[in-house]
Amino acid sequence: MDYSQFLHMTDELSLIAVIVILFIADLILCPDRKSGKGVLNTPLPIILLLAQTVFMVTLGVCPSYCTPTVEAFGGMYQHTPMMTVVKAVLNIGTLIVFFMANGWLRREENQIKQGEFYLLTLSTLLGMYFMISAGHFIMFFIGLELASVPMTALVAFTKKNKESAEAAAKYILTALFSSALLLYGISLLYGTCGTLYFDDMAARISTSNYVQLAALALFISGLGFKISLVPFHLWTADTYQGAPTTVTSYLSVISKGAAAFVLFVTLVKVFAPLIKDWDLLLFWIIILTITVANIFAVRQNNIKRFMAFSAISQAGYLVLGVMGGTAQGMTAMVYYLFVYLVANLGVFAIINVTEQHSGKVLISDYDGFYQTNPKLSFIMTLCLFSLAGIPPFAGFFSKFFMFLAGFKAGFPVLVFIALVNTVISLYYYLLIVKAMYIKQSNQPIATFRSDCYTQIGLAICAIGVVFAGILSQVYDFFDFFSYSL
Repeated sequence: MDYSQFLHMTDELSLIAVIVILFIADLILCPDRKSGKGVLNTPLPIILLLAQTVFMVTLGVCPSYCTPTVEAFGGMYQHTPMMTVVKAVLNIGTLIVFFMANGWLRREENQIKQGEFYLLTLSTLLGMYFMISAGHFIMFFIGLELASVPMTALVAFTKKNKESAEAAAKYILTALFSSALLLYGISLLYGTCGTLYFDDMAARISTSNYVQLAALALFISGLGFKISLVPFHLWTADTYQGAPTTVTSYLSVISKGAAAFVLFVTLVKVFAPLIKDWDLLLFWIIILTITVANIFAVRQNNIKRFMAFSAISQAGYLVLGVMGGTAQGMTAMVYYLFVYLVANLGVFAIINVTEQHSGKVLISDYDGFYQTNPKLSFIMTLCLFSLAGIPPFAGFFSKFFMFLAGFKAGFPVLVFIALVNTVISLYYYLLIVKAMYIKQSNQPIATFRSDCYTQIGLAICAIGVVFAGILSQVYDFFDFFSYSL
C-alpha cells in the first residue's frame, strides 16, 4: 500500500491532529472526572480549530496552490479546491458555535463534560469532511455515520433533561431510517451498475431503468432527512427544541450545509443522465419545503421551534441551487450557505445567552427586549433581516444570486414561488422584531451582560451579515472555485 496517498488528505489529517491534541489535553488537564478540576479550557479548541482553518485555506484554497481533482485510494477519496472552500465555511461555523458554547459549558453541570463536547463536535465535522470528499459510496456512508452518531450524543448532552433525551431518541430513529433508505438506494445502484465509484456510475445510468429511478428517489429521500426537506422534516422541530441550544445551532447550519453540498455533487456526478427526473422531484420538494415551513413558522411561540421551521424553509432555498446542476448554482449555494451560517448562528447565539441568563425560550418572552438589552436586540434584528432577505444585508444578495441561478437554469416558476414565500417569511421574522421593539411586558427579560466569547461570536456574525453582501469579493471568491466539484 502506498501510504503517501494520505498526504492528499490534508484537510482531514489536520482536523484529526486537532482532535488527537484535544483528546490528549483533556486526559491530562482533567484527571479528576468526579470533581471536574482541571477541565479543558475553552481557548485551546478555538485556537487549534482556527489554526487548522488557516492551514486549509493556505494550502487548499489559495489560488497559487489550486490543482485539478486529486484522487487517493483508487478514487474513493477526491479533493478539489471547492471542497476545501466548503470545509472552511463549515469550520468557521464550528468556531462560532464554540464561541457561543463557552458560557453554557462553564455551568457547573457541564464543566466536567467540556472535553467531550469539543471532541464529539469535531468528530461530526470530520465525518462531514469524508462525505464531502467521497468519490465512492462506501466512503460517503462512512462519513455519513461518523457525522450522525456523535451528533446523537450531542443532542442528548444534557442527559438529565427529559426533552433532550426525547430529542435524541427521535433524532437517532430518523437517522437510522434515513440511513436505511440510503443504503437500500445504494444497493440498487450497485446491483444495476456493478460499481460504487461515482465517476463510473454515470456511464451506466439509464433513463429507462426503473430500478435506478427508484434508487434516485431513495437517495434523495435519505439525504432529505439530513437536510430537513419536506416531507422528511417531522423530526426537526422536536429535536431542535429538546437539544441544547448550542447543539441546535450546529445542527441547523453545519450538518445541513454539508448534506446539501453532497446532494449537489452526487446528483451531478452519479445521476447526471437522470437530470430531468431529479429536477422534477426537487422542484416539488422545494415548493413543499418552503411553503409548509413558512405556514408552520407563523404558528410557533417557542423560539427554538420557530427557528426549526425557519431552518426548514432556508433548506428549501439552499437546495434551489442544485436545480440544473450548473456551476452558477454551485456558487450561489455555497455563498448562500455562508451567509445563512453567520445570520442563523447570530440569532442562536442570542437565544442561547438569553436562555442561560433568564431561562426563557418563548417568543412572547422577548416583549420589550430592546428596553433592557438594546445591543443584543440590534444584532438580532440585523440577523433576522438577513434571514428574511431584506436589503442591504447579505441575505438579500444570497437570495438574489440563488434566484438568478434558478432562473438561468430554466425554472422561472419555481423562482417566482420562492420569491412569494420570501415575502411570507418576512412577516414571521418581523414578529420577533415587533416583540423586541414595539410590544411591552410587565416582566421583561432583565438586563444582562454576555461573556466575551459570545461577544466575539456575535461580532463575527454581525460583520458577516453586513459586509458579506456589500463586498462583491466574497461572492467572487466562491465563484472562482465553482469550476471544480
